[in-house]
Amino acid sequence: MTPRVLVDAAAVPADRGALIRYVDGLLAALDRAGADLAIVCQRADAERYAALAPSARILPGPLGIANRAARLAWEQTGLPVLAQQVGAQVIHAPYYSMPLRSGLPTVVTVHDVTWFTDASQHSAVKASFFRSATRTAVRHAARVVVPSKATRDELVRVLSADPTRIDVAYHGVDPQLFHRPSAREIGHAADRLGLHGTPYVAFLGLMEPRKNLPNLIRGFARAVHDLPSPPVLVLAGGVHDAEVDAAIDEVPSGVRVVRPGYLAFADLSGFLGGALVAAFPSTGEGFGLPVLEAMACGAPVLTTHRTSLPEVGGDAVAYTEPDDASIAEALHALLSSPERRQALSEAGPARAREFTWEASAEAHLLSYQRALDELG
Repeated sequence: MTPRVLVDAAAVPADRGALIRYVDGLLAALDRAGADLAIVCQRADAERYAALAPSARILPGPLGIANRAARLAWEQTGLPVLAQQVGAQVIHAPYYSMPLRSGLPTVVTVHDVTWFTDASQHSAVKASFFRSATRTAVRHAARVVVPSKATRDELVRVLSADPTRIDVAYHGVDPQLFHRPSAREIGHAADRLGLHGTPYVAFLGLMEPRKNLPNLIRGFARAVHDLPSPPVLVLAGGVHDAEVDAAIDEVPSGVRVVRPGYLAFADLSGFLGGALVAAFPSTGEGFGLPVLEAMACGAPVLTTHRTSLPEVGGDAVAYTEPDDASIAEALHALLSSPERRQALSEAGPARAREFTWEASAEAHLLSYQRALDELG
């Protein structure tokens, strides 16, 4: 008999990105596994969660919690009341912060530790909040879930966290969203980007400093500027970074960088799977979900050896150091070798199949049970 768990999906931030794919993938897999779930969410998300987890009890939160400050206050007051009302035995807080006086064991997901190890890559306000939330989780949560062994080891190193209270639960990949695309899907995604058959190198994710986009842009320009018909660099995702703008301004004429913003979920497989290379030269990740998703789509992936990324990529991706010269060399080598790209394209989906939301759900269920057992 699994414990009844209240999952605080109301904490999902507005920009969604990889976090929403974690919450969506996990909740759907938990529901398929027969978990006893209650899911509190923003009112706008209630219908979607009801479809993802049809056996769960869906609890739309108050209207005011769409505001972040109000949601954080409600997390400390309203969420514990709601947990008692639905008879929850465990609370799962999937995004760092947690209620402190719920009277119930709480499992908190800590996604990465770069707020401590690479604070310069984040805004001061954001880093301060997540450092505080992470310290609170390490001190007060019954269990802490992390998405990689690298993140677990960093938590232990940086905060002296008790490793016996940390559970590693790798993310999965949704094969309906991320799969080797058909020629039609590739063409459709390229046409929507205005590429119409032009070869391209793909990036997908938030334009935050640790994603290392200025060096990717400079490295890309160095790798392709002397080609007679250079591919395009497509940076898909949130675009709010002055250093990215400055790097693009340095790109020589004849080299194109396209920033389409967020892409529709339906276009992601075609976008990633249609790329010559999917490049993710991050300086640090808690897991690296876009790397896994690109592998599932059959894209030849270039990433770094930093933090969790080798756990995800294994031998199925190419690696580079994060500086622009190394990125240029690695990209040029891949663009010059169809054979190497083909080998990575074949290895990626096989590697990606090792990461499933079913396995992640099983690891979370064990964490919930451990939290309840430790209370007793």
